[in-house]
Amino acid sequence: MSRLPPRWPLWPGLFALAWLAGCNQPSPAAGYFPLQAGHRWTYDQTTEWANDTLEHETVELSNEGSDTLFDGPAFRRRSASGVDYWLRGDDSGIFRVASKSDLDPDPKPDEPRRYVLKTPLAVGTAWQTPTTAYLLRRRQEFPPELKHSHPSFPMHYVIEATDEAVTVRAGRFEHCLRVKGAAALRLFADPVVGWKDMPLTTLEWYCPDVGLVKLVRDEPANSTFLSGGKLTLELIAWQ
Repeated sequence: MSRLPPRWPLWPGLFALAWLAGCNQPSPAAGYFPLQAGHRWTYDQTTEWANDTLEHETVELSNEGSDTLFDGPAFRRRSASGVDYWLRGDDSGIFRVASKSDLDPDPKPDEPRRYVLKTPLAVGTAWQTPTTAYLLRRRQEFPPELKHSHPSFPMHYVIEATDEAVTVRAGRFEHCLRVKGAAALRLFADPVVGWKDMPLTTLEWYCPDVGLVKLVRDEPANSTFLSGGKLTLELIAWQ
């Protein structure tokens, strides 16, 4: 996912992040989104399509250290699927600055910043980040994925809770942040309803020392011209 995507107490690489941010204090969000090399996460991704079809996929992410990128150093996070993401942290939060697939010759900068977590880490803190439709599809058009015709639109995020307990296959985690994202994509639903704002929502849980432990993305269609689905990302192992 483009935030693919984030959005993870304090970790051993605080001094590295302080150096990265160019200030004397690390990002307050660093404890909920570890960036230092050596961390790995394995998730089970379940996609429930509108036709009751279930798909499972294993998603693996790893932190690969820091690189010099554009105007300074950035931490690189790599997906086993072949996509690299570069992130930085400062007093404003954790944000992505570039991404690159194995097919891209060079990293593509993110402008403006794509925040994963924004400070202060308090209920009500809000921000906006571009997203696309990952699950909504046209039933009778090609290509069916809406991300081709609507590659970017804003999703509004807000911290809804700061002390939540979450149980996933990797274990039980406490004192977690719950972040909600909401967006609307105006589409032609069908000849009866006409144009309609289709809701897209994301729920994300970030836990101390670990990072993202669960994500739920919901893109319902309720339309004869469109189909939707629900995606759940659940942590099953980490180090």
